[in-house]
Amino acid sequence: MDLTKTLSIVEIVVGILLVVVILLQQRGSGLGTMFGGGGGEVYRSKRGIEKFLYSATIILAVMLVAIAVAIAILKA
Repeated sequence: MDLTKTLSIVEIVVGILLVVVILLQQRGSGLGTMFGGGGGEVYRSKRGIEKFLYSATIILAVMLVAIAVAIAILKA
């Protein structure tokens, strides 16, 4: 198996993990909070699992982009 196929498989796995991590993050319920209708929410710092999921989302997103660029460079 060549490097491009291996990177493609890794990219699929990272993409699935990214979707799972994003879905596990807890946000306000309903569409109203998406458009600014939070109703009295105050800023608070992330702690525990919430902080881990936030960091994991950023790391997985960067990995996904880096793998996609690597595949594009290898195919060129």
